[in-house]
Amino acid sequence: MDLIEVCNLTKDYGSHRGVFDISFQVKKGEVFGFLGPNGAGKSTTIRHIMAFSKPDKGKTKLFGLETFKNYDKILNRVGYIPGEIALPQGLTGLEFLKMMQDLQGKHNNSRLRELIKYFALDIVILKGETKKMSLGDKRKLAIICAFMNDPEVLILDEPTSGLDPVMQEKFIELIKSEKNRGKTILLSSHIFSEVDATCDRIAIIKDGEIVSIFNASDLKHATQKTYNLQFKFDKDYKEFIKKSKQVKYFKVVSKSGEKLKATIITDDKQINKVVSLLSKYEIKEFANIKETLEDYFMKYYKEDTVFRGLKNG
Repeated sequence: MDLIEVCNLTKDYGSHRGVFDISFQVKKGEVFGFLGPNGAGKSTTIRHIMAFSKPDKGKTKLFGLETFKNYDKILNRVGYIPGEIALPQGLTGLEFLKMMQDLQGKHNNSRLRELIKYFALDIVILKGETKKMSLGDKRKLAIICAFMNDPEVLILDEPTSGLDPVMQEKFIELIKSEKNRGKTILLSSHIFSEVDATCDRIAIIKDGEIVSIFNASDLKHATQKTYNLQFKFDKDYKEFIKKSKQVKYFKVVSKSGEKLKATIITDDKQINKVVSLLSKYEIKEFANIKETLEDYFMKYYKEDTVFRGLKNG
């Protein structure tokens, strides 16, 4: 069952800003990663899922209901973390949490206390005004607010922005725990390690369009492997390159005659043939290169001369 649905969503702000014909679904109990740099369209998509904006075309659904038409029926079942935290002025942290409980009509105080302790949010800070909090404490408050009433669905837009590495790791562990409890989670992020550690499926968005959707396990357990080779002698290197043009069980994807190096791709089923061939030569290096989520992502951005906004943790 799909609890989150984005169906041909288009919101055009002009100058190719916005999102264009985006579609994806998040199944019940799934953690779905939405990966892209700042400005790619992640927050625009999420604002439509949360019914904060009306699409030019297409629709978004939660629990099978179109969000823009059923805002009041669904949002008390959703935990949401915005990309930019804007807390109301004039309230303490505790008053803000109480206000959000009242708005949602749920008061799970035992869960609230657990989360406050888990994220080490000091009671002195909670009794102070939200406008005086640090960015990290504001982010903790937003996370606690999203999780405190044990929602069925969590929609998280750059949830760890502003957290220190220790708290980022604690957040990842919380997502894993919620996943094990069967929660449905949409995690929008530009941090590779965060997405890689938690998500079942991942969508990559570029310039407002989804360029890839894939199972995270397919990337981690791909049968096609990449290897770096370096030969001791020039004659062996040249003979290998010549041989590579005659066989089909591997492919040379890069080479350097000056350094006697080559990079090849082959399937796991063919590796014995590759090893048998290489045994005929004097080899200095034969090393597997594991493709990471970052490697896969950068295939879609490699033509960009300047690229900022993605990080590995």
